[in-house]
Formats: sequence, C-alpha cells, structure tokens
Amino acid sequence: MKIAIINGPNLNLVGKREPDIYGHRSMDDFIEALKNKYANQEISYFQSNVEGEMINEIQRVGFSADIILLNAGAYTHTSIAIADAVKAVDTPVIEIHLSNIFAREDFRKQSFLSPVCKAIISGFGLKGYEMAIESLFE
Repeated sequence: MKIAIINGPNLNLVGKREPDIYGHRSMDDFIEALKNKYANQEISYFQSNVEGEMINEIQRVGFSADIILLNAGAYTHTSIAIADAVKAVDTPVIEIHLSNIFAREDFRKQSFLSPVCKAIISGFGLKGYEMAIESLFE
C-alpha cells in the first residue's frame, strides 16, 4: 500500500514549538518510527511551509498513492486552493490535526478541507497518523 503523508506549515517544528499542544517528539523521529512500524507499507513523507509546494505534492501523489494523510496546518483554515487540489485528485485524503481544532480558537474550527476529505482525525497528537493507517486495514 502506498501511503503519502503531506504536512504543512510549522509541522517541521513539532517537538520544539508549543510542546504543551504538539508534544515533545520531533516529526522526523516520529516519521522514521512510523516507517519502521509499517515496514511492509510504502510511506512517503513531504513537508512544506509553502502552500503551492503542498498543492504540487498533492497533485504529484494524488493519482498513484492509495491514501494521503494531510495535515495542512493553518492552511486548513485558509486555503481554498489546497481544498481544490484535494478535490481534483483520485486518491482519498484523510485530514489530520495533532490538536483538537474544535477546542481551540474559533478560527481553527473552520476547515476548507473537511468537506472534500474522506475523514478527519483531530486531537490525538502524532497517534492520529497511526490511527489513519490502522483504519486502512479494517
């Protein structure tokens, strides 16, 4: 199975940025452990702070991957362009958020992605990525 993980702005700082919200483990360490745990799966990882680069990656993997796990960070709440990219590809997308976006500031409760995604996982920290992968086997 081809699993593409695409992360957006500031997720490269997980483990350093606001650890009370996002935890202490770095994203690089987590992705490496995830690839080891699911060694029989093909997991690709892409992170960018740039909206257009994320759109390019969605388009690149969106016709060949079996699933995309997308954490668009703050672009979740602002980017119609990323939502349009998700709508344009064949691959189903699961929207991921480390924190519970519905328990935070009001602006974070609006997602342009949710209506075009297969599912949303929010509030389970890094475990949300594993939950999304596990759901593929059920």
